[in-house]
Amino acid sequence: MPSSVDLGRKLEDVVEKLVSGGRYNSRSEVIREGVRLVEEREKRLAELDMALDRGLADVRAGRTKPAKVVFDRLEKKYSSMAAGKARKARTP
Repeated sequence: MPSSVDLGRKLEDVVEKLVSGGRYNSRSEVIREGVRLVEEREKRLAELDMALDRGLADVRAGRTKPAKVVFDRLEKKYSSMAAGKARKARTP
């Protein structure tokens, strides 16, 4: 299905520079590439939306831990690891 696109002066200039610079062979190639990039972005956004929905479902179902609990556990873990490395460094 043929289409006519009004890009505006600024985007028309970008397309013209890409074609005249040899990066693309035609205006159509530039437009197709742009639409492919939008399609990829939309796919990533849909995946992100699904991940957010799964996370919110976990919250509603009580399958989460308070951040303080997680941060306290991580702080203890990494403090212990750092202390172990310091002891090894002092051992001859």
